[in-house]
Amino acid sequence: MVLLWILVVIVILVPILELWGLLTVGQLIGTIPTILLVILTGVLGIYLARLQGFKTLRTAQEQIMRGEPPGEAILDGICILIGGILLFIPGLFTDALGLVLLIPFTRKGVKMMLFKGLEKMVQRRMYRP
Repeated sequence: MVLLWILVVIVILVPILELWGLLTVGQLIGTIPTILLVILTGVLGIYLARLQGFKTLRTAQEQIMRGEPPGEAILDGICILIGGILLFIPGLFTDALGLVLLIPFTRKGVKMMLFKGLEKMVQRRMYRP
């Protein structure tokens, strides 16, 4: 039930925040540059998602062929997928978050947080009475 409310809040607040951001940036730099910025981030996002996605897929395949579990590659893939989706959504805040998830250097911190969260979930389920 809590997850449903979180999703409702996100679906309502994110578009409002994005609209406010676009209007504010549009007033600062103009309408056409703002539109071009949104288009540029979308194209850049598609390029980065494709580039990083194929690289991660190759890494996962190599790990599997060596008999290793592709755990980190899977987390990379999840981040890249979400980052690509966020960059495809028009808006400045979703674009910024999408870029954070697509750039390998910044993605490391997100992966650590994801890993710790998943680790806690597993521990809670293992020790549940």
